Amino acid sequence: MNAAPAPGGQVLVAFAGLPGVGKSTLAGRVGAALRAPVLPVGPVERALARYGLVGDVPETAAYAAVAGLAEVQLGHGLSVVVDAINPVASVRGLWLDLAERAGVPLRMIEVHCGDVAEHRRRVEARRPAEPDPMLPTWEQTLVRRAEYEPIIGPRLVVDTAVDLDPLPAVLSYLS
Repeated sequence: MNAAPAPGGQVLVAFAGLPGVGKSTLAGRVGAALRAPVLPVGPVERALARYGLVGDVPETAAYAAVAGLAEVQLGHGLSVVVDAINPVASVRGLWLDLAERAGVPLRMIEVHCGDVAEHRRRVEARRPAEPDPMLPTWEQTLVRRAEYEPIIGPRLVVDTAVDLDPLPAVLSYLS
């Protein structure tokens, strides 16, 4: 997983972390800096839910669908940024397998918010006027935190509660 960047500097970047920690914001900035597509798992999960596909299997299916899209983009010679909670080792394994098949390095970036009050504020601020069952409440986020499996292996850990722009450190880690 710590292989040197592939020819052309291609890389597969997989973000991980709980809802509301700032993953999507940072993933978007990284994608823009790399000129790489950002593939979020959340919208795929929501699309599956609109068709009544909910529960553990569709969640895994959403990750597999995004992995398939990422494989196509890597095949076109692009780097790819995956924006996902990546809560368990089994779904994170998709990215390792894909990176190995594509012959590109995998860079995991685990994002968290070390200030619990700020994390809660962010989660609660995301609640729209119309209820969206796919956006977790603070209580559901705490359940996800209890179920979140530790990441084993190389990764960059980013704390978005720290008052420093994480982008330079992330880009340095990716190069």
